[in-house]
Amino acid sequence: MAKPTFRFTHYDLKEQRVGAIIEVTLSAVNNVRLMTPGNFQRFKEALDFKYVGGVAKKSPIRLAIPESGHWHLIVDMEGHHGLADSSVKMTAAPAAKAQKAS
Repeated sequence: MAKPTFRFTHYDLKEQRVGAIIEVTLSAVNNVRLMTPGNFQRFKEALDFKYVGGVAKKSPIRLAIPESGHWHLIVDMEGHHGLADSSVKMTAAPAAKAQKAS
């Protein structure tokens, strides 16, 4: 089984609700990729995979969880000079606005 040919840092975000915000702080330009467990498995096997995110040229970068479920966050150096030091902070999803009865 093939593996990625570059270094990466993996954060298992566990179950997250839609709209939760992930704030990622980086020491250098790197890729930040948010993905489902199935896509994380494909990433580890060097297969095609889907993700939310991309090249983070500024820090911190914020990503929103697109749907409720289990999520993984990857910080990787593919196409860059080295693996950035990174940290992740979660912010709860904003409360749903109450609708007025008419």
